[in-house]
Amino acid sequence: MDIILASASPRRAQLLKQIQLDFTVAASDIDETQIINESAVDYVQRMASQKALVGQANSPSNCVIIGADTVVCLSQRVLSKPQDEAEACASLMALSGRIHSVYTALNVLYQGRSLQAMSATEVVFRQINEAEARAYWASGEPLDKAGGYAIQGLGAGFVSSIQGSYSGVVGLPLYELMQLLAELDIQPLSHIQQ
Repeated sequence: MDIILASASPRRAQLLKQIQLDFTVAASDIDETQIINESAVDYVQRMASQKALVGQANSPSNCVIIGADTVVCLSQRVLSKPQDEAEACASLMALSGRIHSVYTALNVLYQGRSLQAMSATEVVFRQINEAEARAYWASGEPLDKAGGYAIQGLGAGFVSSIQGSYSGVVGLPLYELMQLLAELDIQPLSHIQQ
């Protein structure tokens, strides 16, 4: 059974490799504009579904398609991927000393079935000063990261605690994904010899 990851995210690919799944990447190019008054949860679910559908349309039939999307949400506001230093620093300063939510939605498509799941994680940031935010931007890590940070990289130094899924914050909640795959009789651990 062929598995397609409908995402160009190297972080999601690395997480799939972590659970030893054989898969192919088929990036889904979609319009990621949030609709006016769309909640963060509705938005992230819509993005994951659209990615999966585009991945399915561009893949051979009889493939398992995994679509995923992640958003960082502070006080009901989605903090997008920063395009420049000013945006990155503004996001980091807004997160400084506060609790925010990271939502990652999954949509798995196979033979007419559409399975969905969501992880919601609370992340607590320590106080950050502007010099740290600028230095972090200079590292190159915030670019192309939801909320402008990577918990699996240097950004971990800003995180004092999380409640929820670490892999969900990285971009692919493995517990939820493995539950969905089990519904399709795909067991990532079944091929490992004892």
